[in-house]
Amino acid sequence: MMNYQKYKRFEPIKMANRTWPDKVIEKAPKWVSVDLRDGNQALVTPMKIEEKVEMFQLLVDMGFKEIEVGFPSSSQIEYDFLRLLVEENLVPDDVTIQVLTQAREHLIRKTFEALEGLPRAIVHIYNSTSTLQRDVVFNKSKEEIKQIAIDGVKLVKELSQEFTGEVILEYSPESFTGTELDYAVEVCEAVMDTWGASKENKVIINLPSTEEKSTPNIYADQIEYMCNKFSDRERVIVSLHTHNDRGTGVAASELGIMAGADRVEGTLFGNGERTGNVDIVTLALNLFSQGIDPELELSNINEIRRVFEKVTKMEVGPRHPYAGKLVFTAFSGSHQDAINKGIRKYHERQSQYWEVPYLPVDPSDLGRAYEPIVRINSQSGKGGVAFVLESMYGFHLPRGLQIDFAKLIQNISEVEGEVSPERVYDTFVDNYVENTNPYKFVSQKLIDISEEGEYERKALVVVSHDGKNIELEGYGNGPINAVKDALNKLGGVYAHLVDYSEHALTSGSSSNAASYVLLREKGSARQEYGVGVHPNITTATTMAIISALNRLYQSKKGD
Repeated sequence: MMNYQKYKRFEPIKMANRTWPDKVIEKAPKWVSVDLRDGNQALVTPMKIEEKVEMFQLLVDMGFKEIEVGFPSSSQIEYDFLRLLVEENLVPDDVTIQVLTQAREHLIRKTFEALEGLPRAIVHIYNSTSTLQRDVVFNKSKEEIKQIAIDGVKLVKELSQEFTGEVILEYSPESFTGTELDYAVEVCEAVMDTWGASKENKVIINLPSTEEKSTPNIYADQIEYMCNKFSDRERVIVSLHTHNDRGTGVAASELGIMAGADRVEGTLFGNGERTGNVDIVTLALNLFSQGIDPELELSNINEIRRVFEKVTKMEVGPRHPYAGKLVFTAFSGSHQDAINKGIRKYHERQSQYWEVPYLPVDPSDLGRAYEPIVRINSQSGKGGVAFVLESMYGFHLPRGLQIDFAKLIQNISEVEGEVSPERVYDTFVDNYVENTNPYKFVSQKLIDISEEGEYERKALVVVSHDGKNIELEGYGNGPINAVKDALNKLGGVYAHLVDYSEHALTSGSSSNAASYVLLREKGSARQEYGVGVHPNITTATTMAIISALNRLYQSKKGD
């Protein structure tokens, strides 16, 4: 039995008039990437400088306007990377560099050395304020902890006056979610007063869930409480920095935005310490799926994932929202059928809004292809098989043929596992299109005899059997009846036409037509489909009839 009594419940916030549950997110927050700092420090093998440069360029290309590039006072490589960005003029004019430092004098001074030459920078200082860390890490009182923050801000302010560019102050009460809220307000107000914050000279107050301790609604309460308690909300930019220890970092940030936050710090794909930082890709695409401009360029998610995996040596999980290899994939037969029908209706109706079952966004909007959406295994049904043949090869199978063919694929998948689209296609062609046992199509000719007797068409059909050609002649009031009459003279099986359809192939060889024929053996319930493909639709139909006859012969022989 697990000792659950070892853990304490996180106490909710007493708020009688919370407003955030009735709010909706109407625009994207200001995004801040901390991939090069928080993300990098969590890697088994931290990025080399050239990898940092590649990641930085990716973030710029994606549209991030604030990028935390590191902790330059912590190591030489962090310092050198920032100097490279400055000296090589790699920072675009509309991008602001952010650097992190503890509120300690020698670290702050080293940070300003690294920043020299930048026209503008965010200096992000922090110290832990939580009850637990005050007790077990620092052994300091509330006043002593607050004074650390004040002293740090005084030094940043002093050095800013000597700095040639603009300095924007950011302050984080680290472990904010474990800090008494009134005390958190007190420390943040002291920071803003020391800096001389105003509407024209705002301070970024970053409120991190350094360790996620509660359900997301409690975090939202904490954010709304802080927003309401600040003496002058207009002198503050409220920033979020959530982690994912409970698996709800995205939800916490979304609710935090609803609660009044202006800004979100996070990483691509949620990289970061322990279970990771909040995933900005997921957050941004969640907004996109609600018709809100995410204000980030995410239309080539595969390339973003490729660069991320290259420089971090981390893999994006196959079920990761939006970017995972399997997230636009359905194995379940009912899901496949719904996706197939939904996409077809979307295109037929030329809909303004994307509404397709099981696909919250159009994969093509993210640079993903339709082809891998449906994957075939033993759980798949007719809808999935039909989708593969239609979307990739242009075949619009009649419903009965979908059911018939799906059984073949299921038998294969039960033995071999997942069946690739290529294997699906090859199996379809082998069984229905190029089925030449015992008879193979050689040629056909139709002659109009409407003025000569009771029939309108005469069909001359040549098939081969055991290497020898057999010439057949048949009559009917249409080409299909005439061809069927000719082929029925082969003997062994006499067939009736049950169903027929045709269409131009919409992908692959667009000059070809596909014909589908369902034949039933006279005096029997036995029936089989055949498919013909040829530029001439009449020839395609003849080939389909021969294929269906061959399948009737084969099933009869198998009995």
